[in-house]
Amino acid sequence: MIHLGEKKVLITGGSRGIGRATALLFARAGCDVAISFQKQKEAAEKVREKIEKIGSECLVFQADISQKKDVNLMIEELIKKWARIDILVNNAGIWTYGEMGSMSEEVWAETMKVNLDGVFFTCNVVVPFMKKEKRGWIINVSSTAAIRGESFHSHYAASKGAVVSLTKSLASELAPYNIRVNCIAPGWVETDMCSEVFKNPDFRREVQESIPLKRIPTPEDIAGPILFLASDLAKHITGEVLNVNGGSVLCA
Repeated sequence: MIHLGEKKVLITGGSRGIGRATALLFARAGCDVAISFQKQKEAAEKVREKIEKIGSECLVFQADISQKKDVNLMIEELIKKWARIDILVNNAGIWTYGEMGSMSEEVWAETMKVNLDGVFFTCNVVVPFMKKEKRGWIINVSSTAAIRGESFHSHYAASKGAVVSLTKSLASELAPYNIRVNCIAPGWVETDMCSEVFKNPDFRREVQESIPLKRIPTPEDIAGPILFLASDLAKHITGEVLNVNGGSVLCA
C-alpha cells in the first residue's frame, strides 16, 4: 500500500464517482483530505464521515469551480486551516450532449468553464503556495476523448484536450520548483456521469465489448493511478498522460 505520510490533498468534485473514490484512497494512504462539491451536499458529508472513520481529517467546501471567486475563497479557507496544499487533484467536470450545427453557445461555454477554466482557477491560486514549499503534486483528470475525439461531445473532447496541453505546459514550467504535473485519461467509468447512457443494456454491452479487457472500470480503478502519480513511485514522472481505459486507446 502506498503511504503518503500526512500530506494535505484537495480534490475537486470529491462527493461522487472518481473524486469520492480518490478521496477515500488518499485518506487510507495517510492524507488529510479536502473535497469540493457544487450540489451534492449529502453525498459530500457521507464522504467526510467515511474519511473521519479512517482517521484522517476531511474538509468539505461547496464551490462552483467555474467561478474564480468560489475557488479563491475555498483556497483561502484551506490555507488558513492547513497553511499548505501538497497535492491538487483537478477532478470536477461535466459531460453533456452537443451536436455541431445545433449546439448552443451556452452549452459550449458551460463545458469550457467547468472543465478547463476550473482547472486554471485552482492551479493559478494553488501553485504559489506550492512554490513557497518548493514541492507539489498536481494531477488533472482528462479523458480518452481528448486523444481520440468524441462524436456529439466535441465540446467535452476539446475541453479535455486543453487540459492535456495545460498539464504538459505546467509540467515543464513548474519542474524547477519540484512540482510534478501529470494527467489521468480515463475512458468509460461506472459513475453517475455515465449512468444515464448505461441504462440502455445494448449500449452498455457495446461499450464493454469495445474495451479489450472486456470490463467497465469502477471509480476505484481510476483512483489507484491517481494515487500512484502522487507517490514517490512516480517521482521521475511529470508531464505524462496516463491512459486508464482497459486498452481502448493505445496512443497519447
